[in-house]
Amino acid sequence: MNKLPKIGSYEFLCEPFHCDFTTHLFIGFLGNHMLNTADYHSNERDFGMHYLGPLNKTWVLSRLAIEVVEMPKAYDRFTIETWVESAMRFFTNRNFLVRARDDGRELAYGKSIWAMIDTETRQPQNILEVRDGDIATYIEKDKQSPMGKLSRVKMSKDAEKCYEAKATYSDTDYNGHVNSIKYIDHILDIYPLEFYKEHTIKRLDIAYVAESYCGDTLNFYREEDTDGGIMISVRKSNENLEEEVEVVRCKLTFVTK
Repeated sequence: MNKLPKIGSYEFLCEPFHCDFTTHLFIGFLGNHMLNTADYHSNERDFGMHYLGPLNKTWVLSRLAIEVVEMPKAYDRFTIETWVESAMRFFTNRNFLVRARDDGRELAYGKSIWAMIDTETRQPQNILEVRDGDIATYIEKDKQSPMGKLSRVKMSKDAEKCYEAKATYSDTDYNGHVNSIKYIDHILDIYPLEFYKEHTIKRLDIAYVAESYCGDTLNFYREEDTDGGIMISVRKSNENLEEEVEVVRCKLTFVTK
């Protein structure tokens, strides 16, 4: 049987309702498109949710980084290429490359780490046991991503609470917990509109530590990194918890327009 190429490429339209007041795509929607390409790519190669669902297994996003060169604008067409960089027992690394449809220039890059879990026990599953490790045949070793390594976010105990949000219906995905990208939206809401008139996002690194659910209160803590980046810790609280539980760590790098 002929196998599909290791690298998948998918076309998108920058819809105006997905853009902010500058007419550029929200980075959350760019993240959504990246995750969609991961879904398309894995399903087409028979190690995605169409295959895993009946086996009570699913992919969960562990870490995501997006680095922006030039954000698409309303009505722009662009493509996202994706490929598996490596696959280990419990984690796999997947890269993304965003290109302008008209001239092929590189607009943004992405890196991600995924784990496979059992949907009933929530325990990690051996990726290399699925389809006898067929995912290994799709690992692309020759194509390199130009973006730097994923950043580890380490925060001190001195971080100050700066924002609070209630997880609601619209935050919740089909797995029953707060959607990965919704955290990004809430984190960006920490800053007022006036801030984005003078700054734009250069890079975002986010690590998913635990799950939160509809009804949880999300508490946001912020401190500045030594390199000028902004670090955010998101911690959930509810009536059943004696103390806050960290669910997300994030680092934002802004540049002045």
